[in-house]
Amino acid sequence: MGEWLSSWIPWGTEAILWVQSFRTPWLDAVFVAATWLGEEYFFLAFLPLVYWCVSRRLGIRLSYLVLLSNYVNGWAKLVYALPRPDDPRIVLLRHEASPSFPSGHAQNAIALWGYLALYWRRGWFWAVAAVLILLIGFSRIYVGVHFPQDVIGGIIGGALFLGIYRGIGERGLVPWWSRRSMALRLALGVMIPLILLFIYPRDYLGYYPAENASTVAGAWIGMHIGFTLAERRLRFSAAGRWWKRALRVPLGALLIALFYAGPKWLMPETWPMALAIGGRLIRYALVGFVLAYGAPWLFITLRLAEQEPLPSHTSGRG
Repeated sequence: MGEWLSSWIPWGTEAILWVQSFRTPWLDAVFVAATWLGEEYFFLAFLPLVYWCVSRRLGIRLSYLVLLSNYVNGWAKLVYALPRPDDPRIVLLRHEASPSFPSGHAQNAIALWGYLALYWRRGWFWAVAAVLILLIGFSRIYVGVHFPQDVIGGIIGGALFLGIYRGIGERGLVPWWSRRSMALRLALGVMIPLILLFIYPRDYLGYYPAENASTVAGAWIGMHIGFTLAERRLRFSAAGRWWKRALRVPLGALLIALFYAGPKWLMPETWPMALAIGGRLIRYALVGFVLAYGAPWLFITLRLAEQEPLPSHTSGRG
């Protein structure tokens, strides 16, 4: 299939050039902003917002959804190993170094916004989700980092992933998982991402463990420990007065920023790759734990959030 996809690169190049023939400064700004909606910084802002201020259960499920989608997409990129657009006539408004197929932005857009549309089941939100999915996918062509076939592959992959996540994960694994002891859930929540880290292939630069896999594993471990402990000890509720919810966002964002940027500044660039990957794993574990437990604990301490009167199930609404 890789050879067949490679045969479409000349056509894809011409498609990008045709799209970019309509470039204007205003459209550049629109599509650069749209492509940001599929990047790490967006998810670092959006997932905590949902978990802290909208619904605890929804925030938890979206977090695992995004992590697993990124993991699967990164693996697929390494399998197909197709190059990014490199025609000198293409204007690159973003710079990407990883393989091209399938588009991670398109896949994550389908997974995230498709899940939310299925969750809320409102006609107006289906329309919003469709617009965002198309906008994010098209932006990757416009900014010059993906061929159309990459975006189409990402959309198909995202739809398949979302179906599996909801069908097997939520309807099969979640009920089984909820009946396990907290000790077992904590143990498996550490073991599973570590296994995923070490079975992940070398990345496109030849590094092992791979950077993408260490990011997913670290964030998964930290969030999982935080979610599990918060369920039993904090009983955090995302409900509350609007002004309390509004205050949670900048306060929690500052806390996450400290743990996201702080360890990065402390890690020297001259570290061997193995140490750098280990440091990345720990850094993202800290960020995940702060998101899931540290920030809610602070909100409760400052009386910006309430505790539920009885221990709640992780699948209950918050």
